Amino acid sequence: MKLQRLLLALLLPWVWACDSLPGRPDPADRYIIPTKVTDFNTLYEMNCSGCHGAEGRFGPALPIGDVVYLALAKPDYIESIARTGVPGTTMPAFAIENGGTLTDEQITIIAKGLNTRWGDGGRLVAGAKLPLLSVKEAKMTGAASRGANTFKTFCAECHGPLGRGTAKAGSVVEPSYLALVSNQNLRSITIIGRRDLGMPDWREVGDRAMTNQEIADVVAWLVAQRPKPPSQRKAN
Repeated sequence: MKLQRLLLALLLPWVWACDSLPGRPDPADRYIIPTKVTDFNTLYEMNCSGCHGAEGRFGPALPIGDVVYLALAKPDYIESIARTGVPGTTMPAFAIENGGTLTDEQITIIAKGLNTRWGDGGRLVAGAKLPLLSVKEAKMTGAASRGANTFKTFCAECHGPLGRGTAKAGSVVEPSYLALVSNQNLRSITIIGRRDLGMPDWREVGDRAMTNQEIADVVAWLVAQRPKPPSQRKAN
């Protein structure tokens, strides 16, 4: 018994120090089950950066690291989109119950972490009359007929009167683009712009800020340019 105790006393320090022995892996590098990852930076890099950019900007999709976007998009709104995705677009559902890979806790960490890392508490748009970002919450019907003129007033300088692009900016009526982008995305970009790519937000596109109705009308006009599926085309 005494010999066993002696051996145990000799071995315990080695066991406690095993992580620091030469050649032993750093505990921080140990494998973590994907559903147990709770670090925002890791979750964002693995699930969001490919489309939205490494710093939340300069990606092919909406710049969710933009301070204007984060002033308008509350965490619960971002969570909702992350959980269900946007059908018919390249934005997938990330919630496990919807076929994704993230737990509710992880989605919440991402949604809140965006503001912590890139938000400014709304200071950039303080004092401005803020439009509602969500199409559903806006509850405002746009008219394509009005939107054509509104587009010329606020957007033609860069995108041309018909939206086909100029030397300053590209076309926003390309069939492939409009077929992939959702109505919500069109509204979001009209409001927040792509300031990472030089496109101003709704306050700075013209001599004055766009009104809620003008935003809705421009989106309606853009939607009207979207190519119709074969079933809806008129027979020649």
